[in-house]
Amino acid sequence: MEGLAMLRQLIGQLQDLLILYGSPPPPPPPFHLHHQPFLELHRHDNHHSFFFLSSSFFNRWCVLDINDGSADEYCDLVMAAGKSGSFKLLEPSKPPPSKKSRKEQDRGKLLGTTGTTEVMECEIWKEFPEDLIEAVIARLPIATFFRFRTVCRKWNSLLDSQSFSQHCAQVPQANPWFYTITHENVNSGAMYDPSLKKWHHPTISSLPTKMIVLPVASAGGLVCFIDIGHRNFYVCNPLTQSFKELPARSVKVWSRIAVGMTLNGNAVSEGYKILWVCCDGEYEVYDSVKNSWTRPGSMPSNIKLPLSLNFKSQAVSIDGTVYFMRSDPEGIVSYDMVTGVWTQFIIPAPRHLSDHTLAECGGRIMLVGLLTKNAATCVCIWELQKMTLLWKEVDRMPNIWCLEFYGKHVRMTCLGNKGLLMLSLRSRQMNRLVTYNVKSREWLKVPGCLVPRGRKRQWIACGTAFHPCLTATV
Repeated sequence: MEGLAMLRQLIGQLQDLLILYGSPPPPPPPFHLHHQPFLELHRHDNHHSFFFLSSSFFNRWCVLDINDGSADEYCDLVMAAGKSGSFKLLEPSKPPPSKKSRKEQDRGKLLGTTGTTEVMECEIWKEFPEDLIEAVIARLPIATFFRFRTVCRKWNSLLDSQSFSQHCAQVPQANPWFYTITHENVNSGAMYDPSLKKWHHPTISSLPTKMIVLPVASAGGLVCFIDIGHRNFYVCNPLTQSFKELPARSVKVWSRIAVGMTLNGNAVSEGYKILWVCCDGEYEVYDSVKNSWTRPGSMPSNIKLPLSLNFKSQAVSIDGTVYFMRSDPEGIVSYDMVTGVWTQFIIPAPRHLSDHTLAECGGRIMLVGLLTKNAATCVCIWELQKMTLLWKEVDRMPNIWCLEFYGKHVRMTCLGNKGLLMLSLRSRQMNRLVTYNVKSREWLKVPGCLVPRGRKRQWIACGTAFHPCLTATV
């Protein structure tokens, strides 16, 4: 009887563990116990005491009624299971172990991991070839650059290294980032990294703080800014804070202007050009190599003036040529930065179209806009057919997303048009950011841009896409 009492105490302790860590086992199957190996589990209720054992071979359960039979028989079974390593017997003086919180479990895993990490031997790694270090760093994700510069002066100085620039040039160009301005803080920007789906909040200390400057174009990792009065131009690399204020323009124009930007070659090291044009046909070109503005000539007579430029549409640059959208007549005007030749294309826009803007992908000219009919609104994508000079619809936003726009007065702004588009869709009841990959035809929602160290969501006012480049200098 004493052995039976000890066995019941053991089962009671096992029952406590069962309540603490798991659910009761399934009902016992109708076959005999002695054909199964003994591994685990247990139960104790008010009227009868049962002991459940499972098989690792057949994943089955068996049941013992300890009210029948001798205590020695069941003690032998329990001890046999204990010797097999199926479970550990609890000492009567020790209470059941308390369940650890997830935070404590994660901390234990972390400590266990760090304890097995091998220490890097300085004698070995100090001989690591310098060119391999640069090759590895050049292939790190762009976002790690913000931490990379703070490691040591030597790593920070890599940005000025010619060999490091060559390694960066060998890395395939990643998806563009987006530099945006928010309504809440027009004097500082917010950058979005689509690969990590993360917002960054850089502080470009060189940008003027007493006036509003807007990103209007980009090329080779550099972003071109203009003040809201359309008088002063600035060029900056948002990643490295490299900054330059361009010289004053030779032509004083107080009306609104459109801006485009191209590289002189394949890299920023060969220089870049910036073009501005206004509706009355005045235009100028800035060359970074000469660090001056020039007026190559006048607008040809075959191009109708005024241009009626679509200022909601940013210019697109393809192989040194800048394309602007115009109306009356509807179409596109282009300027070749190398030859200095203006060209006009009369291209009728799709019907029921609004808030449309140009985009480009792999040398193709695209069009994105809102297509509204009755109370239904949808975002559509078109591609310009080179032979017919007509727009052909190639994709549109999923219908389940467009249902959110039904019956609402939706406005759209394109914040980047270089292969990966960022679209801001807003109404009185809605504020959405989405990206569209022209090549893969993938639509994705963008997480909200929150105030740094806060929870308030910011509204995006304007922006432009740029390809992040660590070695681009102004």
